[in-house]
Amino acid sequence: MQKVLITGFEPFGGEPVNPSLEAVKLLATKTFTNVEVITKKLPAVFHTSIRILRATMDEVKPDIVICVGQAGGRSDITVERVAINVDDAKIPDNEGNRPIDVSIIENGPAAYWSGLPIKAIVEKMREAGVPASVSQTAGTFVCNHTFYGLSHLIATEYPGIRGGFIHIPYLPEQAARHPGAPSMSLEMIVRSIEIAIQTATAQKDDIIAVGGEIS
Repeated sequence: MQKVLITGFEPFGGEPVNPSLEAVKLLATKTFTNVEVITKKLPAVFHTSIRILRATMDEVKPDIVICVGQAGGRSDITVERVAINVDDAKIPDNEGNRPIDVSIIENGPAAYWSGLPIKAIVEKMREAGVPASVSQTAGTFVCNHTFYGLSHLIATEYPGIRGGFIHIPYLPEQAARHPGAPSMSLEMIVRSIEIAIQTATAQKDDIIAVGGEIS
């Protein structure tokens, strides 16, 4: 039986909820066939998120780690392709930290590719009626920070683990406070993560499919 660690973030940026955390709460109540799913809340705080993620990986010893985060303004589920080695915070994190143009890991690689079959996941989501796409940027806030930290941990300490990051839109109640912003129901978000779990545990190699952008 494979172990999959799913993480979600606490609310940040003045939002009363974070859809990634609400999805994680629901996933913790579900049963999966031949897969043990463990969930964890991460703080929206630079470096602390990585420390807690590492401690959880030590404890759980997962085969796969999928971190999930909020991307307000995006209209679909976006499976991230790459994590970059830079913090450039537009707003402070939940402890008031606001690093600008700072490396996440000093002398670390410029970037890491996702270890998930990202295009296969997107394809399965679309087949299930979930709006989804490959994303070429995870931003430069705590989400990318954690994605890069996860990838660096895998590259340097946990070579047997695969991991990646998925961004999700606002919930409808959040979008109501941001006129014009797209949203997605919690039910569909949870379904998308279930599909990601099923796809990632079923296959390591990705498919060849169009998933790029012109600009």
